[in-house]
Amino acid sequence: MPLFAQITNLLAALFLLVAFAMLAQRRIVHLINLYALQGGILALSIVAVGYGTHQESLYLSAALNGLLKVIVIPLILYRLVRRLGLAWNRENLLRVPTLLLVGLVLNIFAFDVALPIAHLAGTINRDTFGIALASVLLSLLMMIVRTTALTQVLGFLSLENGLIFAATSVTYGMPMMVELGIALDVIVGVFILGVFFFHIREEFDSLDLHRFDRHEE
Repeated sequence: MPLFAQITNLLAALFLLVAFAMLAQRRIVHLINLYALQGGILALSIVAVGYGTHQESLYLSAALNGLLKVIVIPLILYRLVRRLGLAWNRENLLRVPTLLLVGLVLNIFAFDVALPIAHLAGTINRDTFGIALASVLLSLLMMIVRTTALTQVLGFLSLENGLIFAATSVTYGMPMMVELGIALDVIVGVFILGVFFFHIREEFDSLDLHRFDRHEE
């Protein structure tokens, strides 16, 4: 196996570990820190693929992802949680061992699904593809179990990280125009969601989704 593929597999394992950590984390600030860490791992994996496949455009993609996901978006989210007074909020979740057990089941399922697909495609790295799929499923689970709007948005952003990781690490590349379009959509989405958060806070005095249900009743 080429050196860059081994490095990519190592970064994929770290990416998956961070996805599990995000699933179990209760504090919003720490969740943002983990998202930034996940973005850094994603950028490094793109650099590794670019070096191994000699695609110079992937270096620009890595720089763009690193700038947005390690610096810009986390800074926007930090500012949001400070202004909303959520910096040290501790979110009520299902029991962490239960969440991690469900996540482990999803991980096994992802690898079972990845095996026949990698066998049919031939050129797909089964392990990396399985990890990318597992990360996407863990992000979906995080969106389902979270009770506040901001942490659900973090789940969505983590899901987007997983999709980009799959596109670059499994297929070894993605058109730059697609990367730029995704980056623009994410930035615009974060700004729009920030505006909505303030309106929701003014209307309901909380970002807890359970309170929205009680308000409707």
